Amino acid sequence: MKTHATLSRRRFAQATVAGAASLAATSLLPTLSSAAEPADSSGWIDAHVHVWHPDTVKYPIGPRFKQADMQPPSFTADELFAHCRPVGVDRIVLIQMSFYEHDHTYMTEVMQAYPGVFSGVALIDYRAENLAEQVDQLASQGVRGFRLDSQDIIAGIDDPGMAMLWSQAAKDGLAICPLINPADIHHVDALCQRFPDTTVVVDHFARVGVSGTIQAGPLDALCGLAKHRQAHVKTSAFYALGKKTPPYKDLIPMIRKVVDAFGPERLMWASDCPYQVQGEHDYQSSLALIRDHIDFLSDGDKRWMLNKTAAKVFFA
Repeated sequence: MKTHATLSRRRFAQATVAGAASLAATSLLPTLSSAAEPADSSGWIDAHVHVWHPDTVKYPIGPRFKQADMQPPSFTADELFAHCRPVGVDRIVLIQMSFYEHDHTYMTEVMQAYPGVFSGVALIDYRAENLAEQVDQLASQGVRGFRLDSQDIIAGIDDPGMAMLWSQAAKDGLAICPLINPADIHHVDALCQRFPDTTVVVDHFARVGVSGTIQAGPLDALCGLAKHRQAHVKTSAFYALGKKTPPYKDLIPMIRKVVDAFGPERLMWASDCPYQVQGEHDYQSSLALIRDHIDFLSDGDKRWMLNKTAAKVFFA
């Protein structure tokens, strides 16, 4: 079975975070109050968070990884809640952590433990013989999207399995979530042209600005995806883009350009925790950039970016 290309994802985070905080391990089991939270909550939605558990016996990591790769050593649902609940974030989209590769046990257990609080994005091998069955099984567990990285997109651009995945996602109302580099935006453009009914959510501005500079060419290419009516973008991972320094106001011109291209109805905010809460970075600063520091966004625009777009794609 093909393993997912995850080293690039880890380098993306680690290259921009100074040090890793050691967080205490907590139990997966929810309290009665947290398990009973309503599905139609009205707070903010964080559209991109990773969780993992320090117990690698109960939740084994993939053979290409070792426990030392898990930095921070633990980031459970309870550890996440300590950051997001005080600022009014009450629903979260979980992105399968690369350590676990295609074993979604921990992510789906977290989703089941907190009904209505979490949605999920899975990793999937588009070349698997039982691809359709995997999609159906994961969807039945609350998964609403499938992450593909640059290597997947490049290698699978003409693969029949990739075509099947995009087609089935459109049919079932699921999203394809590319984690790509700026140089690979044109591949996503080509796939969007071939599969115009497939909902696409590009992670982290397609990493435009990860070099430290927001370059016009890659940003124009990202905005060019707006011609596809089902294309969306996560305004996320502020800690890793541009100057990489709170309060991240240097990213406002880039945000304005994607707002002008896509409209707030196709943009969704996300933290990319736990990477957003390491070193000098904190959760509040990520949320505050959209909520407090952008004067050209109306209250309605903010409601789309901080709640309604993610609700439409991942919680409908």
